[in-house]
Amino acid sequence: MRKSLTILSFLATSCVAGAALADDDCHVPMSEWQPREAVQRMAEERGWTVRRIKIDDGCYEIDLRDADGRALEVTVDPGTLGIIEMEYEDEGAADLRDAPSRAEPGAVPGTAPEIKEN
Repeated sequence: MRKSLTILSFLATSCVAGAALADDDCHVPMSEWQPREAVQRMAEERGWTVRRIKIDDGCYEIDLRDADGRALEVTVDPGTLGIIEMEYEDEGAADLRDAPSRAEPGAVPGTAPEIKEN
């Protein structure tokens, strides 16, 4: 019985910790959101062709094609319009929220970095 309780306790703790680590939601009050038109403009300024803008987990999610025609899914902070995550259909995700070490020197926080291919 004691072994079962220990295992259950461990599993419950692991689930809670896993959920906290996997939090990629945006927590911006709706009163501070930029309008969809601003999201559209931001994307067009980067040379992107927007296919769809939707809301997912409190963030703007943009389905688009970049200047090279690649399909991307971009997650954007609704308050700052800073890019949180970019997913290429053929490459996996590049999470930009907690990765200041990947930023280029002189990069402005909350702006999209230039993506370079090797």
